[in-house]
Formats: sequence, structure tokens, C-alpha cells
Amino acid sequence: MAEQQEPEIVNQMPVTLPPWSGLRRFTDARIALGRAGIGLPTDAHLEFQLAHARARDAVYSNMDVAALTESMIALDLTVLRAQSAAMNRREYLMRPDKGRRLNDESRLTMDRQPGTGYDLVFVVADGLSATAINQNIAPFLTVLLPDLNSAGWRIGPTVVVEQGRVAIGDEIAHLLNAEIVVVMIGERPGLSSPDSLGCYLTYCPNPGITTDADRNCLSNIRPRGMSYTDAAARLLYLLTESRRRSLSGVSLKDETGLLPDRTSQALECADNRNRRD
Repeated sequence: MAEQQEPEIVNQMPVTLPPWSGLRRFTDARIALGRAGIGLPTDAHLEFQLAHARARDAVYSNMDVAALTESMIALDLTVLRAQSAAMNRREYLMRPDKGRRLNDESRLTMDRQPGTGYDLVFVVADGLSATAINQNIAPFLTVLLPDLNSAGWRIGPTVVVEQGRVAIGDEIAHLLNAEIVVVMIGERPGLSSPDSLGCYLTYCPNPGITTDADRNCLSNIRPRGMSYTDAAARLLYLLTESRRRSLSGVSLKDETGLLPDRTSQALECADNRNRRD
């Protein structure tokens, strides 16, 4: 019986790192990956494939509406469920216009709400990453709401929209007669950030007329991006100034100059501006 031969061991090609490879500790971006011969090192190539798969998964992920509703009710928010005119994920991706408006049933639900005249309504939409919504909404609102409540904001029902895009908040705010809408939405996944949450603030939105230039955006809200505390402080400042100055968008700038985790500075900055004006 012939002896079984041992598999041949192929020496792995050495990886050559660039002089600036130490900068990688400051960013999740794919910099200074090095090379193995004329190509990427195997580890870097496999990590890229994994990140790409996570980004694709995020686009096709589903909101855990039941868990989101439970977490927001625990924060004393009234929650309504809605659906855009896009009936499924494929239609949502192929027809962006349908993600910007409610379906007929959801429009009737909004129209029948008894309370009106709110200062603010929140819209939670899956956008292009339900993963971001599932992971970030509850902890972000936990930080944000105490300061809004102490400042006396009249907050309307929080609307959870499946297959929704940013502009769907215009119609919701209009139907609920809310002065300001903040749409919290899953952002387009990046290769290092499949869980990025965005917040879009609009003052007195008008469906079909309001444009992106009329909105203020806070982006990359997540544990490895803009912290919940920093994002809450910036949003609180923008909300306060938007209501005081009756505007939003390119005419409203984030002038807080905040350091991370300094929420209280937002209201102080707004109060100081009020005294000057």
C-alpha cells in the first residue's frame, strides 16, 4: 500500500505595509492595507468581502417593528405604524418616489388622529438600513427625550414607517399638523458602517414643495460614529433655533461648537443667542 503523501505547504507571500500604516488606528476607512506581491493581502481581501456582504444585508434587512414599538412606548411615546406606497423592498428600491408618500390606509390613519398642533413629530423609517434603526433608535431617544421634555416640547405620535424615505415625513407632519418633523432613517450602508443612522429636521414641511435644501441633517449616528449624546445635543440646538427663527435647511447652521458628550451646551448656546437677539 502506497504511503499517503503530505500536502505541499505553500509559503505565504509576505505582506508589505506602507510607512503610514499606524494611521489605521484612527479610522475605520480602508487605508494602508499593504500589499502581497501585486495584490491585496488575503486578510484585507476577505475583510472587504465581509463588509460588502454586511452592507448588502443591511439594505435588505427588516425593521423589528414590535421591538421598536415596545421600546418607544417605554419612553412614554405614542406610536403609530405606517407603510409607504412601496409595497415591498424591490419596489422601494426601484421606485424611490413611492417611498416618499404614504399608502392610502396609512394616510387615513394619520388623518384620523385626534390631537393636532404639535411642536414636533418623529418619523422612524427603515430607509436603506433597517439594521441602523433596530440598533440605534432606542438608545438615541433615551438620551434625547429628557431634554426635549424638560424644555416643554409638545411631541406628537411617533410614526414608524416601513419602506420609507426622508420626504415621507413631510406628508406625515402635514397630516398631523406638526410644526417640525425629524425623520430618523437608516442611511445607505458604507463598507465600514452598515448601521449608520441619519436625522433629518424640517420646519413646516410642505409635501411636494419642500426640498432637501430645506432640511438639516445629522449623519453617522452610531456607537462608532457620532455618539448619541453628541447627536442629541446638536439636534436639540437645531430644533431650538429652528422653532425660534422659523426656518430650517441651508439658512440654519449647527453653531454649537460642541465637544463630544456635552449635551447641556446646546440649550445654553441657544439661550445665549436669544439674549443677544
